[in-house]
Amino acid sequence: MSESDPGKVSVIVPARNEEANIERVLRSLAGQRGVREILVVDDSSQDRTAEIAQALKEEIPTLRLLHVDSLPDGWLGKNYAVALAAREAAGDWLLFTDADTEHLPGSLAATLEMAEREGADLFSLSPGQITPTWWEKAVIPLVYVDLARLYKFEDVSDPASPAAAANGQYLLIRREVYERVGGHAAIHDQVLEDVELAKRVKTAGGKVVFMPGAAWVRTRMYSTFGEMWAGWSKNLYLLYGRSLGKILKSLADLCAADLLPQVFFIVLLMCLLSGRRSVIVLAGIVSSLVVILARHARYLRAVTQLGFDSRVAAWRLEGAVILSALLINSVIAHRMWHHVEWKGRRYSTRGQR
Repeated sequence: MSESDPGKVSVIVPARNEEANIERVLRSLAGQRGVREILVVDDSSQDRTAEIAQALKEEIPTLRLLHVDSLPDGWLGKNYAVALAAREAAGDWLLFTDADTEHLPGSLAATLEMAEREGADLFSLSPGQITPTWWEKAVIPLVYVDLARLYKFEDVSDPASPAAAANGQYLLIRREVYERVGGHAAIHDQVLEDVELAKRVKTAGGKVVFMPGAAWVRTRMYSTFGEMWAGWSKNLYLLYGRSLGKILKSLADLCAADLLPQVFFIVLLMCLLSGRRSVIVLAGIVSSLVVILARHARYLRAVTQLGFDSRVAAWRLEGAVILSALLINSVIAHRMWHHVEWKGRRYSTRGQR
């Protein structure tokens, strides 16, 4: 983007009980070149989110604070919050970004330039993930590696491919295209609003560009294990296309490639240490070790390509166990309970596509 084209982007930040994050994201956005306005939508927060945002208005003149007091029937909270802000926005581009993100210096100018150069109608990044705890190191990279397999960046960005995806943590879309496909009003009841919006853009003939974004934006998605459990239970079944076949394939892969070789190796090693030495035992130990090391090498390569610290690969086994449980729980929530819960709200999943 040239210096003669400032202020093209209206940034929209939905925020529900985000007092721990809201100041960081707003300060990281305030310094970005190309921002026309920052619209924060306080989605009926019960903490200091609105108070903190209001206090920053003197420091950040482009900041506007909107409020959601109640949800219309059939709407999900985030979808209504961003739709409300989009109606108020004035920019040629809309950047939807979550309150738990942090935008690195120069990121907006760089991504907007890429979007315009590529002729993108929707440009989305998969942010770098901050994983300070062991359970985040175990689960988050493994989920994103699997999602990168299901939604290959090159396929999503290929106009000839039907694959469509986006990440709502960083979703930049042309205002005209957003309105033409119906915006969030057209997907008001969808849990995976980002993927559904990308589908609508691509179906309408628009160009979607999706790529790893650790160089421009980062986030810590969940601050507690309970939040992570609820968040992925809400999303995984839908991310796998509501397909039991895909989920069973992933579970089988986790079991066959991660859990069984480890168990086999430990059992044979115990046999060896107990004095049961044989060619079969030794061959089994070597072969299982080769499988484990090869799997680790592939995973190490995959996580580093997505911008993760290579050391998270050491937690793959624990991640495989937890992700297996999450996949099963997500299926139960969607197919048996027919509802999910997020940030104090319960949403029916019966109308999910």
